[in-house]
Amino acid sequence: MAGNLRGRHFVKLLDFTSTELRDLLTLSASLKANKKAGSRGRALAGKSIALIFEKPSTRTRCAFTVACVDEGAHPEYLGKGDIQLGKKETVADTARVLGRMFDGIEFRGFSHSTVEILAEHAGVPVWNGLTDTWHPTQILADLLTVQEEFGRLEGLALAYVGDGRNNMANSLMVGCAKFGMDVRIVAPESLHPEQGLLEQVEAICAETGGAVTVTADVAEGVNRAHAIYGDVWASMGEEDKIAERAALLKPYKITPEMMAATGRRETIFLHCLPAFHNLETEVARKFPEICEVSDEVFEGPRSRVFDEAENRLHTIKAVMVATLGR
Repeated sequence: MAGNLRGRHFVKLLDFTSTELRDLLTLSASLKANKKAGSRGRALAGKSIALIFEKPSTRTRCAFTVACVDEGAHPEYLGKGDIQLGKKETVADTARVLGRMFDGIEFRGFSHSTVEILAEHAGVPVWNGLTDTWHPTQILADLLTVQEEFGRLEGLALAYVGDGRNNMANSLMVGCAKFGMDVRIVAPESLHPEQGLLEQVEAICAETGGAVTVTADVAEGVNRAHAIYGDVWASMGEEDKIAERAALLKPYKITPEMMAATGRRETIFLHCLPAFHNLETEVARKFPEICEVSDEVFEGPRSRVFDEAENRLHTIKAVMVATLGR
């Protein structure tokens, strides 16, 4: 399964067919079942993996690390102060050095061009752990979670509510479209996705039978949705925009009322995390208006956020096994 991906990079979902992504989800489910049964694989035995992090992380770092260890590989964490990436050494030169020492490279950072340059020059598989434009490994975890909940993806409706221009909105549109889902971006007009990307997603939907809607109307956007998806209103590096975003996005806070407005009792809540859902973190205490989801929803019976978090491990493991494994 997914054997045709060997040697491929995993940089953005647009690079993959619906069949290839479906195979990755199938492999993810299989690897998850193996781990639950206490069985570890050896698909990455003898491999060394470089984990480059410009941006700190909980889920991405831990998922890549545990996935490596589960399959017999050695992970090496490289923080922004550990190597000369883009400072004393160009990204291309760093890629050529690491590619001669490591068997695969993960990158999590800001500019998407950085991961593209790494992929161009490394000579080994490069995986995108997050950039300002795309977050492909997160989407695999999201889709696996939805599939586990409803038994399928095709025809299901997912409403992303919040900043419609960020990496999560971009990636969810593409990922859902690839699986023939009905994806809605619910955001104020000033935060709607780029037209060029929207046209690409519409073309994908024409092939898969999916649908994409962009609207500022919350009631329209969440109507009959099987899942409502939230994300922080100001991403890492956008702290200076918190007050502005909070004022703009206040009507888009995910509440029990919004969940009920779907008209489906089975609607689930999803979030890529971290989430501001109460005032128990340093940032939320400083900016209480920034909470994008109510605590009642986040901690409620329809929340699946920690299933998603766990599924980061299994889907990331699948990506590495499929592109690098024996």
